[in-house]
Amino acid sequence: MAAQTSAHNVYKQNSVTTASPGELTLMLYNGCLKFLSKAKHAIGEKNIQEKNTNLLKAQAIISEFMTTLNMNIEVSKNMLALYEYMNKRLVEANLKNDIAIIEEVEGLVTEFRDTWKEVLRINRQQQYGNGNQV
Repeated sequence: MAAQTSAHNVYKQNSVTTASPGELTLMLYNGCLKFLSKAKHAIGEKNIQEKNTNLLKAQAIISEFMTTLNMNIEVSKNMLALYEYMNKRLVEANLKNDIAIIEEVEGLVTEFRDTWKEVLRINRQQQYGNGNQV
């Protein structure tokens, strides 16, 4: 079992180190959604420490998105406002143990993630031609 876990960890590490910046962004969105889901589960289990840990991890990812925005692009100002809102809501969810607030943020993160997936798909199509994917 330990060898299997070790192989899985090596695979995950290789996935991150060989991913493009676009794929890394997608991984971060997926990671944020995973942490939000774990936080909701922890609230249901009344595990306050696990809830706090996972909400802080989700907030760290959102903060990373905020710091990497190119503020010379107009849409970044709108995205920054949404990221700030999500972070504020997660602080509130953490204080109130409120699953509904986490679900609100999950919805926003899912929209960002799905939009990003579509951008990656379109870029691949443009890079490799008429829909021919590698």
